[in-house]
Amino acid sequence: MTTMADATESGRFRTTDEFAEEFLARLRYGQGVDLARATANDLYMALARTVRQALMAGWIDTLNRQMAKPAKFVGYLSAEYLLGRQLDNALLATGLEATAREALASLGIDIDELKELESEPGLGNGGLGRLAACFIDSLATMSIPAVGYGIRYEYGIFRQEFDETGRQVERPDAWLRLGSPWEFPHPEMAKTVGFGGHVEQWTDESGATRRRWLPDIEVLGVPHNYMVPGYESGTVNTLRLWSAKAPQGFDLKIFNTGDYDAAVKAQNEAENISKVLYPEDSTPQGRRLRLQQQYFFVACSIRDLFDLLPEGASLDSLPKRVVFQLNDTHPVIAIPEMLRILIDEKGLDFDAAWAITQNCFAYTCHTLLPEALEVWPVSLLESLLPRHMQLIYQVNEWFLEQVRAAYPGDEWRVRRMSIIQEHPERAVRMAFLASVAGARVNGVAELHSQLLREKVLRDFAEMYPQKFTNVTNGVTPRRFMRLANPRLSDLITHHIGDGWTNDLAQLSRLEPLADDPEFRAAFGAVKRANKGRIAEVLARRDGIVVSPDSMFDVMVKRLHEYKRQTLRLLHIVSVHQRLRSGELAPSDIVPRTVVFGAKAAPGYQMAKQIIAVVNGVAEQVNNDPAVHGRLQVV
Repeated sequence: MTTMADATESGRFRTTDEFAEEFLARLRYGQGVDLARATANDLYMALARTVRQALMAGWIDTLNRQMAKPAKFVGYLSAEYLLGRQLDNALLATGLEATAREALASLGIDIDELKELESEPGLGNGGLGRLAACFIDSLATMSIPAVGYGIRYEYGIFRQEFDETGRQVERPDAWLRLGSPWEFPHPEMAKTVGFGGHVEQWTDESGATRRRWLPDIEVLGVPHNYMVPGYESGTVNTLRLWSAKAPQGFDLKIFNTGDYDAAVKAQNEAENISKVLYPEDSTPQGRRLRLQQQYFFVACSIRDLFDLLPEGASLDSLPKRVVFQLNDTHPVIAIPEMLRILIDEKGLDFDAAWAITQNCFAYTCHTLLPEALEVWPVSLLESLLPRHMQLIYQVNEWFLEQVRAAYPGDEWRVRRMSIIQEHPERAVRMAFLASVAGARVNGVAELHSQLLREKVLRDFAEMYPQKFTNVTNGVTPRRFMRLANPRLSDLITHHIGDGWTNDLAQLSRLEPLADDPEFRAAFGAVKRANKGRIAEVLARRDGIVVSPDSMFDVMVKRLHEYKRQTLRLLHIVSVHQRLRSGELAPSDIVPRTVVFGAKAAPGYQMAKQIIAVVNGVAEQVNNDPAVHGRLQVV
């Protein structure tokens, strides 16, 4: 198979001189400056576009290949994508790292300084987004036709700061402030999405009663495409992110009356939908906006599928053409949206549409906490998506008939399994809807999937045992080893070759080296050097001095009561008190630096209080001479 690196070597950039020449052309004709007048951002943009060019031939070839010989594709629906920086990944995929480094050095430019200028896309927050990014990377590496669908948030979740009391302060994460050279907007391919309004009945020419939704608000979803290169596969798939715009964003007549705010009101309301990742939802307005976000991106994505279908394509064959993977419950509203299109627009009856829909979706559940399973009030759905609520009722009616047939006389089970919860308010249980509609339901680890079957979704697993499976939540070795830890990657490759980058099972070949003194010394040197890198970053960026010779005890995850940051904090307090009391001598413990990295949701007051306590404990411990050199909290 021709690799991306092979394609690059046989194309424009066979030499460093060719790369340098193209870089200077991109600087002049893309940024409108020459080398003498270029800003650092000009240099970064020119470099990104030069590397991007090496991917584009593979991208277009992949699209042509997939269109010429259609195969079933994956539509990955996710509210988050924690992509990381794009330049490093593109250099790895194209095999251009060494060429680019040498070419820029010949022009007096340090490529590492330019890499630091890139803003990481503010499209994700934690494990959910990391999993989505890793999956679309792996799909491209395995040459599986796939499109990732999500939202092009103008601002990421937020940039975290602390006030003088140690409490979290949220600042906008303006990751697009200087533009992104990695996206390709296509306003001409915008999709129309409706909200609100009402449903009317009508009679078709055959005398059948039909329904159609008449929204009172419409917004446009503008696609922004990103390339997703596979590693040594020659495949470049697509990530399609939707940005919300108003169909008529500016009212000149109102503007000319002097009411400038009213003239752009519709534009602002539409653009709010894709403004911020996870808007604060402790208010009714915030809840409404979150539901708008979820429906907005799945409606655009489902419409994208139907617009791409060949004219005259059989709808019955749809499950052979696509499966939409629902990454948690955020995209589950896609299920009634597909039903709506099949019934109201394509003219199918409910039974036919439901049979197709049930085979077009699969669901990944990310939680074990029943209270964390998403529910939406019926009143909000009826207000914002009235036709979808009707269809959810119809699905629930069909489903409860199945439950009663399978478990006659067990009305308590019927109540437990109903997609509609009755207390404390009438609401739609989105995980239940996904479990009923999904052809597959998976957890994200063997134990997690087992507990889903035995506890959280036990009734559904008993009724549909064939649906439940496990897909272990992993990471791509390209980004999380080759890019994040080049020293360790080089050490591994030196001993077992580079096949592990595509096949992590090959790491088992390191086992015989566990007792090799030379390898262990080299491994220790890599760890020590990496700790030195972290120490340098903390000192330069945050003004925090840590010892690379201490044990680094690191906990990075979303701040939540159930994620055990408080338990870790209690352990620190315990060790601190035992050192102060003399119960532990300083020589009894290995010097330890405990690092917390976490954001709390803006409206989650308990989590924000925990952050304040972490910072308070850090101040107390780090200023106590009795534990200096033995215990530090960052």
